[in-house]
Amino acid sequence: MAELSLMARESLHSNHTIWFGHYPTSTIISPSPGIRTLMSSATAYLCGHLHTMGGLMPVLHSQHRGGTLELELGDWMDNRRYRILAFDHDLLSFADTNFEEWPVVLITNPKSFLYSSSTHEPLVKILHSTHIRILAFSPSVIISVKVYIDGIHLGNAHHVSGPLYVLKWSPQNYSEGFHHIDVTVQDASGRIGTRGHLFGMEENLSLRFDFWSSVILLTDHYVLARVLFGVIVLIQITLLVVFRHLQKPALKEKPGLLTLTSYSLHVFSKTNTFYYSILVLNLYTILGPWFVGELIDGQMGACFSFGVFVGGSFLQGSMTFVVGILQMMFFNLPLMAYLCWCLLLRCQGHSFRSHIRHVRRCVAVLVHLAMALLLAWQVYSCYFLQRTYGTLAFFLSPMRTWLVALTAALLYKTWTLKSSELRTYIAEIKNCQSS
Repeated sequence: MAELSLMARESLHSNHTIWFGHYPTSTIISPSPGIRTLMSSATAYLCGHLHTMGGLMPVLHSQHRGGTLELELGDWMDNRRYRILAFDHDLLSFADTNFEEWPVVLITNPKSFLYSSSTHEPLVKILHSTHIRILAFSPSVIISVKVYIDGIHLGNAHHVSGPLYVLKWSPQNYSEGFHHIDVTVQDASGRIGTRGHLFGMEENLSLRFDFWSSVILLTDHYVLARVLFGVIVLIQITLLVVFRHLQKPALKEKPGLLTLTSYSLHVFSKTNTFYYSILVLNLYTILGPWFVGELIDGQMGACFSFGVFVGGSFLQGSMTFVVGILQMMFFNLPLMAYLCWCLLLRCQGHSFRSHIRHVRRCVAVLVHLAMALLLAWQVYSCYFLQRTYGTLAFFLSPMRTWLVALTAALLYKTWTLKSSELRTYIAEIKNCQSS
């Protein structure tokens, strides 16, 4: 941060500053005052990593409160996306396009209102400009550049030099409200490229970026992940502790699904083996090292939910919390639910073999299959850990390898638990069923 602060100060007297980075600011952990405040003097921050989120967000752009644009770009590797930027009289314009799609068109004046920032750009220059200015690129000769505003053809822009084409205009005619400019470019190969956007010259006008783009780029996701992870763990621990100390209600008549669910939680929480196993598991998920191994070549380290210790340094966690959320949602919680269901079957007098015949087979098969798939995912994560961080990490991994062994032990215990330990519950359910 000290080096970035120095670079930011050195660039304060420049007309414009563009920041480049791999990660969007929403995924960067930075000490006070924060990365967004540090780059607040910049016109734009260009980044990648999220790209188009697998096609879900084809355009992922937003603007910081200070006016700095944050512009994700689609990836080059799979989608061959690239960006052209241009400064025209201190006004920044850009176009994101696909490789070998011609002609490429970039309107530099009047610039898009959505991507304007009065803090960083002299927007009044649009009102006092004499020409519409366009950059047009193609391997073939450009034969026409047609300009339309609000659907009315203003004329054909003429070539000045290089990719620059201009057309005289009277900006005063468009000084109120929003207007839409469209440019159509045709080259000698018959290919046609178009570009258009809204522009405006009044300061009191406003346009907003897409809601989801702003949420993705401007929310501090590591904070959100921390809170969500903590809440999920707290919910499971609270369920265990509350049902452990609540008095078990007496079953009356034929119990419904909600009553049986509550009853199974009572049985689970009041059976020491299961209560302490899952309680320790959840506390360990928050506090304990998930695995120890060679995190960097030649450097041993330990991974926790809240970060990573490696080479004598501590790196705060961001993705670790996301992994923790997935662990809770797709294993820890389902495991407890599955064990509760199995214990309820035991209380109803079933064994592992008999419950298949007496419980609805379709339901039993689906429940067992779901748990088998989740367990398979946990086993695969052990394999992935070994491939990524080595054999030592595989064996010193309480949250992966050891948890698979614990799960197997708990499942075995569920179906082999002595009936005498469940005698009270078995008798209560039998009396309820016979009444």
